[in-house]
Amino acid sequence: MMADSSGLAGRKRFRDGEDEPAEENSDGTLSLGDSLTFCDTVMALRMMRAQFPKTNKVSVEPFILRSQLYSCIKNRTQVDRDLEALKKEKTLRLFKLNTGQDDHAIMFMDDYNKQIGAAAERLGKKGPDQVQVLEWFKLYVLGTKLDLSIEHNELCSLLSAGGKVRDEHVSLLVNAGFLTRQLVDPDMYWFSIPNVGSVLKGLSQGRKEVMGMLKRRAHGEMMMGVMEKKRLRFSPLDMRFHLRDLIGSGHLHTAQTPLGLVVRLAKD
Repeated sequence: MMADSSGLAGRKRFRDGEDEPAEENSDGTLSLGDSLTFCDTVMALRMMRAQFPKTNKVSVEPFILRSQLYSCIKNRTQVDRDLEALKKEKTLRLFKLNTGQDDHAIMFMDDYNKQIGAAAERLGKKGPDQVQVLEWFKLYVLGTKLDLSIEHNELCSLLSAGGKVRDEHVSLLVNAGFLTRQLVDPDMYWFSIPNVGSVLKGLSQGRKEVMGMLKRRAHGEMMMGVMEKKRLRFSPLDMRFHLRDLIGSGHLHTAQTPLGLVVRLAKD
């Protein structure tokens, strides 16, 4: 469970009269049409975390895209302020994604720590020294450096609070997927999410598939309820995940009609 996030949720409540409880699907989750408007960043994050696709093709802990938050909270400036505050409180962490676009993922620290624990369990079979550097990374790097990236010398300096740092320690963190070298500057690393590579490929392919689906429709639109139930061929992420992303990034718009909520391609 996410103890940190639940505590924050207790401090941040819906404003009276702005949001009414929506009906749930048979699986206990809200339909996308009923969960497109929030006034509370933490509540939106927790809801989208709970709805993160759970399939054998996705071997990464739940994450939320910043664009998805923008799809359900109108005040983007407030979203950015809330994310900064939650990051400083070490409730969550932000990551720059290698998708060729300005994509950022958000992951609760509880979930990120689970990935560190899984890596420690896997590497423990090779010797305690490899597990040790993961502990140094968790305690002295993640606990201190909140930015999206870190320079090599600073990384080694922070790790040295745990013990003598060797080149293989940094290589282990890179190979385990917790750091990614920046192409423009080999002395800089992005903090990263392990096992996210195949999911990012699906993210890019799913975006194209959803957009293509609408381009083939008359007027470039489809009912939200109909679209949400469609399955994607080229992405392990579900339609709901992609719709939130594309709406928040401005590629799609929604409009209320007498027949219900409609999803439309944004005009160029």
